[in-house]
Amino acid sequence: MTSSPARGRPRDERSGAAIIQAATELVVENGYAATSIGAIAARAGVGKDTVYRRWSGKPELVYEAVFTASDTADLPDTGTLEGDLAVVVQSLVEEFSTPAAASALPGLLADFAATRELRATIRSRFLQPAKERLVTVFDRAEQRGETGADLPVDLVLDTLAGAVFFHLGVIGEHPAPDLARRIAAIVTKGIEAR
Repeated sequence: MTSSPARGRPRDERSGAAIIQAATELVVENGYAATSIGAIAARAGVGKDTVYRRWSGKPELVYEAVFTASDTADLPDTGTLEGDLAVVVQSLVEEFSTPAAASALPGLLADFAATRELRATIRSRFLQPAKERLVTVFDRAEQRGETGADLPVDLVLDTLAGAVFFHLGVIGEHPAPDLARRIAAIVTKGIEAR
């Protein structure tokens, strides 16, 4: 049995990168509400159909453009869970500290609150794969005896991200240089094996 050839044109990764860059720039320049798929497509030099083939709409595209850089960073391996979590949290702090994040967050939160399907898409397409990647950090910690086997990794990751989100995104604090280390230390103390 032979496989049938792929249909349609192959995806041009340069277009995807141009769309992501255009979305980020326009959110910073104009704000989330004033940014449109048409404007993003025009700035990226593609048609709107090209955008809609990859993203369901503006919220999904802007989320990917602004809040997924840390999802592809190398997994930390500092030798301790606290050190690894400090690296993970620092990448979140950097992500939430960008002008694009400050511009996008209020509008994205409103869209997430209004649309169950969007929340499900963000969870399945971005959040769950990002969490699954980080399980390795906790597996190593368990092997070193730092945590128990029954650790609720999802909840720990939500706690880390939630602390960063609340501190920077909700109350708008400027992050102290040691914020990531302090959050990691507090969470590690709470989950360490006893």
